[in-house]
Amino acid sequence: MPTRTARTAWNGTLEEGSGQVELSSSKVGTYSVSFPKRTADEAGGTTSPEELVAAAHSSCYAMQLSALVGRAGGTPDSLDVTADVSLGPDPAGGFRLTGIHLTVRAEVTGLDADGFAQVAQEAKETCPVSKALAAVEMTLDAALES
Repeated sequence: MPTRTARTAWNGTLEEGSGQVELSSSKVGTYSVSFPKRTADEAGGTTSPEELVAAAHSSCYAMQLSALVGRAGGTPDSLDVTADVSLGPDPAGGFRLTGIHLTVRAEVTGLDADGFAQVAQEAKETCPVSKALAAVEMTLDAALES
């Protein structure tokens, strides 16, 4: 299996510095990062580790859910997945990820609401990013749309 790479170049102190994170493997872009904007309510045109984790988690979860819906005999017509990743103080000092909330709205053929809820929960537990983030409290809101 492949290895993917991202690279960050940082200049300056934590509070006054800034950096650029480059998605090196895909070469799809380079994005600004800043600690003050990371901890602010508004991102102000920069990304953060939490947003990048959210992107990784929502895409991984969607892929895993798609596979599990198919394995259960359904067809995933559309999956809309959002991951909200929260940063907060760590009682041991510094910061930590304090929670991840996954929201999925789906149009699925061949599964009822209970069957979908079961595979949605299984996907939360088995996608590789969920496994990597198992130490973070994770919640799920999954529903079928008609």
